[in-house]
Amino acid sequence: MSNEKHDATGYWKANVRLIFTCLIVWAICSYGFAIWLRPLLASIQVGGSDLGFWFAQQGSILTFIAIIFFYSWRMNKIDAEFGVHEE
Repeated sequence: MSNEKHDATGYWKANVRLIFTCLIVWAICSYGFAIWLRPLLASIQVGGSDLGFWFAQQGSILTFIAIIFFYSWRMNKIDAEFGVHEE
């Protein structure tokens, strides 16, 4: 175990910024495309349904899974940057 001092404030700021960014992307996809923009997306057909419905049923789930993998990848980089990564 290392006795180095870590920048805890910077680490948590980076962590919270990443979480906030992921939540914004999730909200835009889940609420923006699936609910608020649905009337505008109704004319675009995807798989026999309109794009707004597709986002509500499939796109939001796929986006959420992508966010999980992105968060994990990015947190590993942040951990390494601040010297708190697992060994």
